[in-house]
Amino acid sequence: MTNEHACLCFPRMVEIPAGEFIMGETAHDKFAGATERPAHNVKIQRPFLLGRFPVTVGEYQAFDPRHASGEEHGLPVVNVSWDDACAYCAWLAEETGSTFRLPTEAEWEYACRAGSRDPFAYGPEITARDANFLHDEYCVRVGPGRRTLEGAYPPNAFGLHDMHGNVCEWVQDAWHPDYIGAPDDASAWLAGPSQPCRVIRGGAWDYMPRLLRAAWRDWLPQAGRRDNVGFRIARAY
Repeated sequence: MTNEHACLCFPRMVEIPAGEFIMGETAHDKFAGATERPAHNVKIQRPFLLGRFPVTVGEYQAFDPRHASGEEHGLPVVNVSWDDACAYCAWLAEETGSTFRLPTEAEWEYACRAGSRDPFAYGPEITARDANFLHDEYCVRVGPGRRTLEGAYPPNAFGLHDMHGNVCEWVQDAWHPDYIGAPDDASAWLAGPSQPCRVIRGGAWDYMPRLLRAAWRDWLPQAGRRDNVGFRIARAY
């Protein structure tokens, strides 16, 4: 059974169970690329907590009141760098006495899949009823063309919303162009030549379905800010 932990003005969190999964490329997925290979088994040794939604504008403004003034509080916050996201986690830890952080890349994919080995948590395909994205694979516009409020789309089997679409999400890990040498214990993969660049996951409101797949991954400089990139928080349970 899923347990929810909430704190006034702070992001709501969901318990993610321990388990193991195959991370990376899904068999017969025509959109899989070299960055998702080799697929490999990863063990999640202990349950952890993950934000039910990406951090919202209102939640982030409790940390930085100047950010995104005038935006609706229930929208996912964007235009935050990896460094900004980590600073928010440090502030939240000081406010609550608990340790918060970004999820690792493995934790993020495990939570996104929620037990599925399909390209999406919802199955082999995703529709505009499942997630916020702009165009389908035929370049037909199907989405609203903007961020949507938390709870606008259904959760996955773990009770998490917007793991596919709405905003891309920063994770802890440094960027590596493939999974050769990746850890198998769900820890953050930090060492490497591209350490100033960090992984983003999940796809965004202005993307196509192929870029919302559970295995999809990309990167940005850790100081980069985009209008389609936010984050969600994690902590040990």
